[in-house]
Amino acid sequence: MKKRPTAAATRRNFIVKLAKAAAAGTLIPHVALAKEPAQRVSILHRDTFSFNDQIQVGLIGAGGMGNADASTASEIPGVKLIAACDLYDGRLEDIKKKYGKDIFTTRRYEEILSRKDIDAVIIATPDHWHKDISVAALNSGKAVYCEKPMVHDISEGSAVVEAQTKNNMVLQVGSQGMSSLGNEKAKELLEAGAIGQLNYAEGFWARNTPGGAWQYDIPADASEKTVDWKRFLKNYPDRPFDPKRFFRWRCYRDYGTGVSGDLFVHLFSSLHFIVSSAGPNRVMATGGLRYWKDGRDVPDVLLGMFDYPQTEKHPAFNLSLRVNFVDGTADNTYLRLVGNEGSLIVEWDKVTLTRNFSYPPEDYATILKSRQYAADYDRKKMKDPDITVFKADEGYKGAHFDHFFNWARAIRGGKSIVEDALFGYRAAAPALLCNDSYFQERPIKWDPVKLKLLS
Repeated sequence: MKKRPTAAATRRNFIVKLAKAAAAGTLIPHVALAKEPAQRVSILHRDTFSFNDQIQVGLIGAGGMGNADASTASEIPGVKLIAACDLYDGRLEDIKKKYGKDIFTTRRYEEILSRKDIDAVIIATPDHWHKDISVAALNSGKAVYCEKPMVHDISEGSAVVEAQTKNNMVLQVGSQGMSSLGNEKAKELLEAGAIGQLNYAEGFWARNTPGGAWQYDIPADASEKTVDWKRFLKNYPDRPFDPKRFFRWRCYRDYGTGVSGDLFVHLFSSLHFIVSSAGPNRVMATGGLRYWKDGRDVPDVLLGMFDYPQTEKHPAFNLSLRVNFVDGTADNTYLRLVGNEGSLIVEWDKVTLTRNFSYPPEDYATILKSRQYAADYDRKKMKDPDITVFKADEGYKGAHFDHFFNWARAIRGGKSIVEDALFGYRAAAPALLCNDSYFQERPIKWDPVKLKLLS
């Protein structure tokens, strides 16, 4: 917790300065909840400020990821969950059991956004609702934490970017590895030249369980009485109530974004942060539905290849990504960056640096011949370790905690966030285009700077 500010620090001109800093990922925090919610005035309309002010959060989407987000956010000092929205009554009942009977619950997210006592929202709905709720939340003056991918379709990203820019509000996308010690160390090592010149990167995500492949439990009481099925469908094709589509929505293109939107997007986010990249300019994909033939219409094995052009920040390089939901070896994931002098394997709490001898790009035989009659001989040297492992300190709370800590700090007027709407769009775009390439059976060209498709 931060120390109580001095009297000078609470003067009106300091408040105005903080308010103007919102475009860099900051907001002024809010006062504690009054007895009547309607009496609570948003800090944006106040003249006083305290670093001890409580951030009051509404959860929109109380499924597995939403519950995990709410639980982690509640561990941050001064953050309190006071409201929740979900389309299944059972989840709202569980929220009250966990956080208290006084918590406000509703099926309609608009009721969350209209409350003056709510400062920020966590959006953990199915992907096809991300854009609309994010834009509405930003327009209503709420800070936003939106689960990845930020949008469901490539055409939706600009609306979220524009809403954040217009409203000068905090929006952080939920690829939690972005705030990890592992990402930070990998970026430091790469920029220091630890692996030489980057030329290739690869990532992998393996699972081999029904839950890992999204065969989530379906409650016994699931029905059109306990689920707002019509609202869930949004503007996608009307159909009879199907509990699989509601509770296992990631398996269907209408509501989810497949393995690429669920998992590739984590790897894109970390890679773009470490390398300081805007994204690839060519996307190709292949794969198939090999094992989990349970009615889903997205592949359970997907391979993507991506061309990254040279920029001022990095050389041209290639990326390959794989997801396998039928991997009989073990559940694991990694991101590996390869250069001419070594490689980095990046995990959220560990980085493994492997160093190797690098040959010059010229004709090496000619170089050796020129040294044949040298006065000195090729004396051996004391080598550095080939492999160096960097590990987080004992007691590290993890990337998920770090990501919510950074979000809360930005809301209170501190350091800017690491994954705003523009960054989130650039991470989501190649993941979504990977799906498009798979289903359209063709390569896709993309401008990662201007954020538009190329013919």
